[in-house]
Amino acid sequence: MKKTNLLFSGLLSSGLLFGSLALVGCTDSKPDAETTNPETEMSTNIAWQDSQARFTVIADGVIRMEYDKDGQFCDNPSFIATLRQYPKANFTVKETEQMVLISTSKMCLSYKKGSGKFTANNLAIQAEASLSKSFTWHPGDTPQNNLGGTYRTLDGYDGSKYYSWDHNKPGQGQELPLEDGILTRDGWTLLDDSKGLLFDGDVNDLSSAELPWVKERKDDTIDWYFMAYGHDYKQALHDYTLFAGRIPLPPRYVFGYWWSRYWSYSDAEMRQVVKDFQEYAIPLDVLVVDMDWHWVEPGKGGWTGYTWNDRLFPSPEKFLQYLKQNNLQITLNLHPADGIPAYEDKYGQLAEYLGMDPLSKETIPYDGSNPKFMRGWLDKILLPLQKQGVDFWWLDWQQQLNDNRIPALSNTWWLNYCIFDNQRRTQPEHRPMLYHRWGGMGNHRYQIGFSGDTYSTWASLAYQPYFNATASNVGYGYWSHDIGGHMFVNYNDKLDRELYTRWMQLGTYLPVMRSHSTKNANMQKEPWKLGSEFQPAVTASIRQRYKLAPYIYTAAREAYETGISLCRPLYYDYPEAEEAYASEFRNQYMFGSQMLVAPITEPMVDGVSTVKIWLPEGQWFETATGTMLQGGQILERRFLIDEYPVYVKAGSIIPTTGSDVKNLASCSDKVCLDIYPGNVESEGLYYEDNGNDRDYDKKYAVTSFKTRYEGKKQIINLGERKGSYNGMPARRSYSVKVYGVPVPTEVLFDGKSVDCTYIPEELAVLIELGEPDTACEHSLQITYPEGMPELNNGFVGQFRRMKNTMTKMKYRDAGINFCEGLGEMGSISEALLYFPEEFASRIQQFQDNYNQLPHLLDKQKLSPENKQFFLNDVLY
Repeated sequence: MKKTNLLFSGLLSSGLLFGSLALVGCTDSKPDAETTNPETEMSTNIAWQDSQARFTVIADGVIRMEYDKDGQFCDNPSFIATLRQYPKANFTVKETEQMVLISTSKMCLSYKKGSGKFTANNLAIQAEASLSKSFTWHPGDTPQNNLGGTYRTLDGYDGSKYYSWDHNKPGQGQELPLEDGILTRDGWTLLDDSKGLLFDGDVNDLSSAELPWVKERKDDTIDWYFMAYGHDYKQALHDYTLFAGRIPLPPRYVFGYWWSRYWSYSDAEMRQVVKDFQEYAIPLDVLVVDMDWHWVEPGKGGWTGYTWNDRLFPSPEKFLQYLKQNNLQITLNLHPADGIPAYEDKYGQLAEYLGMDPLSKETIPYDGSNPKFMRGWLDKILLPLQKQGVDFWWLDWQQQLNDNRIPALSNTWWLNYCIFDNQRRTQPEHRPMLYHRWGGMGNHRYQIGFSGDTYSTWASLAYQPYFNATASNVGYGYWSHDIGGHMFVNYNDKLDRELYTRWMQLGTYLPVMRSHSTKNANMQKEPWKLGSEFQPAVTASIRQRYKLAPYIYTAAREAYETGISLCRPLYYDYPEAEEAYASEFRNQYMFGSQMLVAPITEPMVDGVSTVKIWLPEGQWFETATGTMLQGGQILERRFLIDEYPVYVKAGSIIPTTGSDVKNLASCSDKVCLDIYPGNVESEGLYYEDNGNDRDYDKKYAVTSFKTRYEGKKQIINLGERKGSYNGMPARRSYSVKVYGVPVPTEVLFDGKSVDCTYIPEELAVLIELGEPDTACEHSLQITYPEGMPELNNGFVGQFRRMKNTMTKMKYRDAGINFCEGLGEMGSISEALLYFPEEFASRIQQFQDNYNQLPHLLDKQKLSPENKQFFLNDVLY
C-alpha cells in the first residue's frame, strides 16, 4: 500500500498541478469551423469574441464572459482579478452559423452569436461528464449550497452572535452574516465582477514606486467568471488564483508566537516581558504594541497617533534596537481615521508636501482615495517610523466603512492594498506584511488578518475554528485571533484559565498564534501567571508550535503554490462524505495535509473533556494517547487538560524543529523527521527559504523523504536537497524520530551502524544523523525485533496517566505502598529503558495489569473515593 504525502512535489518539478485532460464536446452539431488554442506558455486565452461579447478560457474550469455594447472590453486588472495573462488552457471552439461552442474538459459554453447582452435565452453552460456533479447553467441561476467565505471582523461577537457593550445599539443577538465563498456543493460558481472596481495600471508591474490607483467601471457592462469544478474544491481554489493572484508567503516569523496586550507598557516593562519569556524558556517572535506607544491624551494624541509617547519610551530607537538584538519583530497599532493633527511630529512635512500652510495648524483629514495624500502619508508619516525599526503595521480601521469620494471603495480593502503593495514597491529587501481586517474579495493577496475584539467565552472559542477554516474558501488563510478572547462579558470577570488553556492549545494549530486582550487588570495571560495547573499546558502549546514550524512553513508554501490554505475544511479532502459538511463536526479541520484537529470547545466535566469526533476513511494516529484509530467512524474521545485531540494520517512524515529554539529567525535550525506509525509507503517534504526575502518565488530549496517497510525493516530515504537561496546553510543537522515502535535491534545509516536513543514514555526511537551531505541521497535502515505486541493502542496515554495519578495518590495518602502489579505500572517507562530484552513481556504485563485495574485497586485496599478518583484520573 502506498501513501503519498509529498505536498506539492509534482508542482515543484513540473510547474503544474494537473495535466492535459481529454476534451469532450457538448453537441453533435457539425461545426462550420473549428479552432484550437495555440500552446503558448502564457496567453490571454481569448477563445472567441465579436463586437459585443468576449469569452476567455482561463483554465479548463474557468471561463470569463464579458459583454460591452460598444465592444470596449476590460483589460485593466480589477480588485478581484489582477491577472490578465494565463497559462495555456486546453479548449476547442466550434462555430455554426448561429452558435459558438467553447468546450473544455469540464464544461461546454454555448452562445447565440450576435444576440447581445447575456440572458437565459442566448447563453448556457453545461457540465461535461468528467465532473463529479452535473449541471446546466443559465444567466440568473444561483447555486443553492454555498459553503461560505469570511467576514470583515468578529468585533463584538460572542461566538456567532453580536452583542455590543452599548446595549442600545441595534443588532443585539444577530447572527454573523458570513459572506459567500467561491465554493458550492452545486459544483459551480459565478463570480460577478461587473460592478467591481478597477486599477488604472498593472499591479503586477513593480518597476515603479507609484501605486496603480482605483478606477471606476463603465455602466451597463457584464464581467463574469464561471467556475466549474464538481467537488474538486482544491482545483477550484487553484484556478481562482490564476486570475485573482496567489496567496503570498508570509515571513517565517509570522508562524512563531506573538505576545500582545492592550496595556500602557513602558520601555522597561516591555523589556521585562522579553526577559520573562527568556527566563521561562518560552519562544517568542513578535511583540505587538497597542495604541499606547503614541500619545493618547488630549492635545497630544488620541485614538489616532503617530508620535511616540516619550514618557513611556524615552528613546524609541534604543527600544527598537533592543528588540532587534533579541531577534524580535515589532508591530505598532494604528487607527488612521482621525487624520494628522498639528501636534504630530511629522505634521509640518506632510502639510508642506500637500501644499498646505503648516502654520494654519489645520488637521489633515484622512483621504484614502486621494493619491497625493496617500503617498504623503506613506512616505512622510509611516516611513520614518519604519526606518526606526517598526517591522509592520497593525491597522485598526473601525470607522466609516467606505470612502467619501468613491462610495464603492472599502476603506479596509484600500488600506490593505496601499500598505501591502507600497511595501512591495519600496522595500525590496523584505516581504510585505500587514495585519488588518478582511476587506472583501481579492484581499487574500494582502495578509495577515486581524479578526477583532471578541468576547472571552466558550462560545467564541467554539466558533473560531469553523470561521477560520471556512475563510480558506476565499483564500484568506491567515486569520489571527485574540487567543483567549479580547474582553469579558462583564468587565469585572476573572480570566477563565481552563478556557484560555484550551484556546492556546487550539492556537498551536491556527495560522497565527497570538495572545491579546483589552486593558483590564484581570486579563493576565502571561504563561508564568497561570498557576501550576495550567501553566505547563500553555507553555507546552507554544513549544509545540515551534516544534511544528517546518511543517507549518512547508504548508504555507503549499498555499502559495496551490491556493489551499493551512487550515482547511474537511470537505476539501472528503467531498463525498456527508460528515465533512455536517454542522456537528464543522469545528474539525485539516491542519496542512497530514493533521486533523478536533478542537475542545467546552469546559471539562470532573477534570475531563469529552469530544465527539468524526474520523474520515483511513487510519489516524491520536498523538495525545498513541492510539491508532480506524477512520470512517464517529467516536467519543476523552482528554485531560494537558492533552489535545490531534490526529495524524498513518505513515506521515512530518518535518519538525529538531532542537529547542528561541525564535524562527535562523535558517540553520536542526530538522527532525517525525515518522508516524503505519505500514505504508509514504513520502514527505521539507521546504526552506531565506525566511523574509522577496525572492522566495524562485529562490528556495526542497528535500523529499520516503519510508517503507520490508518485513521487520523500516527503510527511510533522505533525498538530495534541490534548489538554493540567499543564506542557505551548506549543511543541515538532521535527526529521525519514529513513533510507535519497539527498541530496534539494529540501525544503519548509509550502511554503517549508528546509535539510537529509545524514549519509552513515547514508545519512540530517536536517531541522530549529524550533518549529512545535503547534495546526496541517504538511507536509514531500522530493524525491529520479532514477536512484538501491538504498541499503538493507547499505551502512551496510559503510561503518562498512570504515572501522574500514582504521584497524585501519594499526596492523598502519603503512606501508600503500591502493591505488586500496580507499582510496576508506574515505572513501566524506566523498565522498558533498562531492560530492552524484556520489552515484549513488560508491555504484555502492563496491558494485563491495566485490564484488571479495578481489581488491583481493590487489592491495594483503597477507599471507595480514592478508588474512584484513581479510575477517573487515568480515564479508565
